[in-house]
Amino acid sequence: MFTVIGCMLIGAAVGYVLHRRPWSRVGSVITGLIWVLLFLLGWEVGCNETLIYSLPRLGGEAWLLATLAVAGSGMAAWGLNRTLSPSSSPTYTPVKAEERDSEKEKTTNRPVQKKADQASGAPGSLIILGFFILGIMGGLGFGSSDTSLLSDISFVALCALMGCVGFSVGNQPETLRSFRQLNPRLALLPLMTVVGTLAGSAVAALALRHSVTECMAVGAGFGYYSLSSILITEAKGAELGTIALLSNIIRELYTLLAAPLLVRWWGRLAPIAAGGATTADTTLPIITRYGGRELIAVSIYHGILVDFSVPFLVTLLCSR
Repeated sequence: MFTVIGCMLIGAAVGYVLHRRPWSRVGSVITGLIWVLLFLLGWEVGCNETLIYSLPRLGGEAWLLATLAVAGSGMAAWGLNRTLSPSSSPTYTPVKAEERDSEKEKTTNRPVQKKADQASGAPGSLIILGFFILGIMGGLGFGSSDTSLLSDISFVALCALMGCVGFSVGNQPETLRSFRQLNPRLALLPLMTVVGTLAGSAVAALALRHSVTECMAVGAGFGYYSLSSILITEAKGAELGTIALLSNIIRELYTLLAAPLLVRWWGRLAPIAAGGATTADTTLPIITRYGGRELIAVSIYHGILVDFSVPFLVTLLCSR
């Protein structure tokens, strides 16, 4: 698994060297590779009759993991918010529709790395599920029990994907420079998200038949469902990879649909913590709406760091 991390680091180095040139097509390449890999994951699931019959159970396990991961990250954000002074704590500012649209337009032009598979929000999630389901149908109709060739193709595509992801990060070195004025305590929010998510995922292991580290690896996707599910499939197999895909999609949906409740229960930092790696793109408008415009910079900063942590944490936990 550390081979794919090496591919990401090499891609980041190349991207940094070439950062003065525009490379807008990298996002399209990432999108295509993700679709291919999710199709292959579905095909592997379709070839395994045991997994097919277990899909309802896997969905239930995914829901439990997502729920406890969101709860853990929300409580961790609440704890951080309690340590903030009144002057530095985010205050609620209702945002009118026209102002929200204006802010969304501004943030769209920020130099932020956006995950190509999630840039379109809910439609992107449906496309991901579509390729996964299409792969299942293909595996059911034409697959065989020998998936060794499939695994080799998946690994090559995964290395290419990680190289492109690293390239997109290195190609925008100015991204992290725009957050120098961030409150030092608010800068700890990504860490609190990681700690809370992993704690909640570890608790879920008490009710599931998977190990603590496997449940934590699923939680460490932080809503980045495509990449995390692919990494976990490569390391632990299609069953846990399917749980990771479903669990992290559910996590994003929780943030999009339950943001008002998260604010009510655990404060205005909670939707950011719940959104995980998605807060720099798909969940940003919801966070702005229910938390106020002053959370935009915090949300983008949080999304970038949590996003970048996904391949490292997932790989580390899967190696245990």
